[in-house]
Amino acid sequence: MAQDIRKLFENEQKISKDKMPKGHEARFLERLDNELPSSQKQSIFTFLNIAASVVILIGLSFGAFKAFNSNPDNPKGTEIVETEKESPLGKLSPQLKKVEDYYLANINLELSKMKVTPENQELFNGYLERLEELNNEYAKLADELTHSGPTERTVNALIDNLKLRLNLLYRLKEKLNELNNDTNQLEQVQA
Repeated sequence: MAQDIRKLFENEQKISKDKMPKGHEARFLERLDNELPSSQKQSIFTFLNIAASVVILIGLSFGAFKAFNSNPDNPKGTEIVETEKESPLGKLSPQLKKVEDYYLANINLELSKMKVTPENQELFNGYLERLEELNNEYAKLADELTHSGPTERTVNALIDNLKLRLNLLYRLKEKLNELNNDTNQLEQVQA
């Protein structure tokens, strides 16, 4: 078993001096090609990897687009309700726009403060119907303002409409408070 290492190297040098037979390399490569798996399966996976990469890129692009185009003044979870697409009074002057914005903001504020209960639902709905009529009239006046041009009568009518809506909401608030006080007094008497 134990052999002298020098003898092994001498035998090795004799083998390496011999040349390989003709065609040996070609036969070896042919045999290697036959034994290795085909590369067609790999091309299908390559195609799927490319398709998945494209889908991911499109998704990330869409997410980035949404993130960069979001309105920083409107945090997620809140809604902005537009009362008018284009302010009819704002077209005329910045001062009239401020007046219109003041009244519309107060109207929306008063509406948001009101608490509707089953006892005052009917009263509230009656006032809302009247407010809707005033909104429709406001839209007609705004239409008249754009088609016929600004006149003092039309501008005053638009401002008066806003004042009337706000006063109507103040009256509704008073009526709801009275109704609420009456129900509280009735409950105290019954108790």
